[in-house]
Amino acid sequence: MKEGIIRKIKEYQAVVGIVGLGYVGLPLMLRFTEVGFPVLGFDIDETKVDKLNNGESYIGHIPSAAIAEKRRQEVQLVGGKTVPLLDATNDYSKASDADVLILCVPTPLNRHREPDLSFVRCTIESLQPYLRRGQMISLESTTYPGTTEEELRSRIEKSGFEVGKDVFLVYSPEREDPGNPTYNTENIPKVCGGSTKECLEVGQVLYSMVVSQVVPLSSTRAAELTKLLENIYRAVNIGLVNELKIVADRMGIDIREVIDAAATKPFGFTPFYPGPGLGGHCIPIDPFYLTWKAREYGINTRFIELAGEVNTAMPHWVVGKVIDALNEKGQSLKGAKILVLGLAYKKNVDDPRESPAMEIMEILRSKGADLCYSDPHVPVFPPMRRHRFALQSVELTPEALQEIDCVLLITDHDGFPYDLITAHASLIVDTRGVYRSDEPNVVKA
Repeated sequence: MKEGIIRKIKEYQAVVGIVGLGYVGLPLMLRFTEVGFPVLGFDIDETKVDKLNNGESYIGHIPSAAIAEKRRQEVQLVGGKTVPLLDATNDYSKASDADVLILCVPTPLNRHREPDLSFVRCTIESLQPYLRRGQMISLESTTYPGTTEEELRSRIEKSGFEVGKDVFLVYSPEREDPGNPTYNTENIPKVCGGSTKECLEVGQVLYSMVVSQVVPLSSTRAAELTKLLENIYRAVNIGLVNELKIVADRMGIDIREVIDAAATKPFGFTPFYPGPGLGGHCIPIDPFYLTWKAREYGINTRFIELAGEVNTAMPHWVVGKVIDALNEKGQSLKGAKILVLGLAYKKNVDDPRESPAMEIMEILRSKGADLCYSDPHVPVFPPMRRHRFALQSVELTPEALQEIDCVLLITDHDGFPYDLITAHASLIVDTRGVYRSDEPNVVKA
């Protein structure tokens, strides 16, 4: 079995199935097609499936032209069968057509801030009836150590397959950074751990076809913890500078000036910058996966949890700065017109998942503020599980800005007309350090 799938992979004859076609799955799908693998994408969202099959993109930094080009191409497999280079479906029975199945489904937190593996479980259970011998399965979703073995391997073996002989199971976490012009799927090293040494061998062969470097690990659990370490490292350091920001603000010191100065040290220091809170689907969530799993071993991860407390408190601190800034104008927050500048969790992307803007807007609304927002990457407030705002992005004109009581800068997109905003807004609360010089109408937060 192992030799057969390795041969298929090396000859670009393996059909790659990617389950979950979001911000991780779609770029990975395109990367496999770029090197010549036929890819079959699976998603329960019919809108995504229809768009892909019509050659359209639904992610801002991925052009439709790239999808349309791959959609027009075909690949001939051994035996004469011709298949599309890129195809998408919501029919999981077609999983038996794939030689490789890569799972890129969400792993969020539930309302108790505990791991929610329902997407992983539902996906593997949906695939189970259609698994066959000779397939490779890879989980890329960020999760706690043990998930691959406990949730996937156990179910695969219940279907009568021997992992490492009949089916090859690996964990290889995604390392996407949307909007990064330097690093992409191809040149970011790929961590990979296998359930067995045979699984790892197959996984290494597959990913070496599409990425510049594969980093093998001794187990799936080591690979799972590697991904958590990467994001916990960032969360803890961001928590540190966010706490220092509060201290520096009370002392009347510009924390960004201090960080820039410290960054001139050529060793022993990596700069992290404060913000209005954590955003994205990784850093605000992943640390809690480890803290939850650590409790199973009788360990309290106090350092990680403290950073989480600091970061989750930042939206409240930002709102406090808005209240203070309005008070200086002799105005209360209730009834004030607040323009939120930027909904996305980071600059120059269209992904609003876990954006601190959402929590800040909820707090402002609860206190009676009159809200609007502007974000060229998010033209309409998207449907979300926990947040509902019937809003559309407003155009930034001198007239519109003059009617606003406070512009609250949350996401520092390059496309915003910052000079125009400064010239016509009566008050700006800047949480991203865009305005480094002292301006009479700018409050640094």
